[in-house]
Amino acid sequence: MSAHVFYVPSTNLMGRGCLQEVGPQIEELGLKKALVVTDAFLNNSGIVEKVKKVLNDKEIDYAVYAEVKPNPTTANVYRGVEVYKENECDFIVSVGGGSPQDTAKAIGLYVTNGGDIRDYEGVGKTAKKSVPIVAINTTAGTSSEFTINYVITDEERHVKMVMVDKNCLVTISVNDPELMVDKPAALTAATGIDALTHAIEAIVTPGAYAVTDATALAAVEKIFTYLPRAVKDGHDIEAREQMVYVMFLAGVAFNNAGLGFVHAMAHQLGGVYDLPHGVCNAMLLPIVERENAKRDPHKFPAIAKAIGISTEGKTDSQCAEEVIAAIIKLCQTVEIPAKLSELGVDEVDLDKLASFALVDACAPGNPFQPTKEEVISMFKEIL
Repeated sequence: MSAHVFYVPSTNLMGRGCLQEVGPQIEELGLKKALVVTDAFLNNSGIVEKVKKVLNDKEIDYAVYAEVKPNPTTANVYRGVEVYKENECDFIVSVGGGSPQDTAKAIGLYVTNGGDIRDYEGVGKTAKKSVPIVAINTTAGTSSEFTINYVITDEERHVKMVMVDKNCLVTISVNDPELMVDKPAALTAATGIDALTHAIEAIVTPGAYAVTDATALAAVEKIFTYLPRAVKDGHDIEAREQMVYVMFLAGVAFNNAGLGFVHAMAHQLGGVYDLPHGVCNAMLLPIVERENAKRDPHKFPAIAKAIGISTEGKTDSQCAEEVIAAIIKLCQTVEIPAKLSELGVDEVDLDKLASFALVDACAPGNPFQPTKEEVISMFKEIL
C-alpha cells in the first residue's frame, strides 16, 4: 500500500472581497506586528494601501519591505530579514504574485533557521518551521502563496535555486479576485499559462494520484474557458474569480504530485536572463509535453477531454497531438511570445542552461529523464 502526504495551508480565503476577512483571522492568531513583503510597483499601486487598511482596522502594527525584484535574489532575502528583525516583527504579510510570496517564505524560514540561504536549495533542507505568514496573492497563476515550493536566484551563479520544503507552508492564503482586475493582459496571460503548466505537469508526472488528477483536470477545463476572457477584459470579475479557483486547483495538484522539465528548463531562463517565469513555461510547455507523449501518452486522453476535445476512436498519441495543438493555439490567443530569441536568449548559452536544468529540483518529476543533448534540442525548437 502506498501513502500520499497532502500539503495545503490550514486556512485559505478565496472569492470576491475575502481580503476583508484577513484582519479577524490575524487577530485570532494573536499576532502583533507584520513585515509586509512586496515590490515597488504594488507598493505604489494602491493594493498595499488596501492591505494596510485591513491591518489598521484591527490595530495590527506593520513595517513595509518593498524591494522585491521580479526574480527575487538572495540579497532580497537577507535585506528582508534585516528589516524584519530591526522592526521586531512576529509575522509576515506577503502581497503580490510569485516573487513577493517566494521572498516572504525564504525570509520566514531564514528567521527561524539562519545559516546560508543557498544551503536551503533542494528538498526539505530546513529543520524549523517558518514564522507565520499571511500570503495575499495578486495574480492567478504561480500558486506560491500556498505551496511548499519557492524559488530564489543566486546572483553569483545566475541560478534559480528551487526549494521544496514543508516548513515554508504559509499560515493563511488569500486570493481575492478584486485585487487582480487591474493586472495587465500580458501578466494575466503569463500567470494563467503558468497555472496550466502546473496542472499538466502534475497530471503526467509519475507522482500523480487520484486527488491530484482530479484537481489538475478541473483546472485545465476552466483555464481554456476563462483565461482568454480574463486576458481580453481584466475587469471581467467572473473570469478573474474562476482563474483564482483554477490557480488553487492547479497549485494543490503540483504541490502534492510534483512538476517536471518544463519548470526545470524555465527556471534556468529566469536565472540567467531574468525572464518572466510564466512566459518561459508557456513557450516550453508544448515542446516538453510532445517529448513526454512520445514516451508515455496514456494521460493525454484525459487532458483532451478536459479541454473539450473528442477522444472517440483516437489513440493516446493522437489525443496527445491534439492537446499540444490546443496549448499552442491558447498561447497564440493570449499572445505569448513564440521564440526565445525575441526575449534575448542566445544559442551560446544553451549548453549551460541544459546543464543547470538537469540538476533542477523539478527535473526528477518528469515522465522521462532527457540527456543534456535532448534538453538543448528542446530549447532550440523555440529559439
